[in-house]
Amino acid sequence: MTTATLALRIDAPLQSWGVRSKFIHRDTATEPTKSGIVGLLAAARGTDRADAAGIAELAALEMGVRVDREGLVERDYHVTENVPNTHGTGHRTVVSERYYLADALFLVALHGPRELLTELESAILRPQWPLYFGRKAFVPASPLLEPPHRRETCGTGLLNEPLEQVLDTHPWLEHRPDQRQQARYSDRPVQLRTIHDVPASDPEAELRHDHPISFAHGQRQHTSRTVRHGHVTLTEALIGGHACS
Repeated sequence: MTTATLALRIDAPLQSWGVRSKFIHRDTATEPTKSGIVGLLAAARGTDRADAAGIAELAALEMGVRVDREGLVERDYHVTENVPNTHGTGHRTVVSERYYLADALFLVALHGPRELLTELESAILRPQWPLYFGRKAFVPASPLLEPPHRRETCGTGLLNEPLEQVLDTHPWLEHRPDQRQQARYSDRPVQLRTIHDVPASDPEAELRHDHPISFAHGQRQHTSRTVRHGHVTLTEALIGGHACS
């Protein structure tokens, strides 16, 4: 089986990657979850939320994330009035807290069969259903994939390298001139946080309960996966001369 790695840019003013969201409390992780990215791919491909085999095929892809710009976790405080109670005999006021990431930028890399990733690359360019990052209002601020004429310098798209090499060598996605200038002339090394799938036998493996099994209405199911945290030191080669935006 021929394998490849698909590199995606996840860029939006607001993102939400829930891990333990329940009822009136909606949390967010500080980087994209496996469940969130699989849901994004399923929407692009047109895979039904109740299609367990289709979801399993996408979830089986090895995933890695590099945090090219750390976001700020913000809280959105909601008060909803006149909500019918469970007995249908009156109304109540519901207070909820919803957390989200503001101003974050990620490189997401997916490794697996080249045939499947080629199909997903085409689907992302022409998605079956709208793409968003955790909530329907949180739409991409820039393309997930570079157009072909920019891939030589910015690289998002289908690559032949293994996942960890893509995380280590992919051009920095930050496009803001002040941030690029600051990183270039920083007195101390700038490190980009990474997290990627590893076997359970890895001595540094940690559990994440965000591996999707089903997205079916009323029957959402997840299991755990094992990941390892790391970092990539930002070098002049990664900064380069082109802003990937």
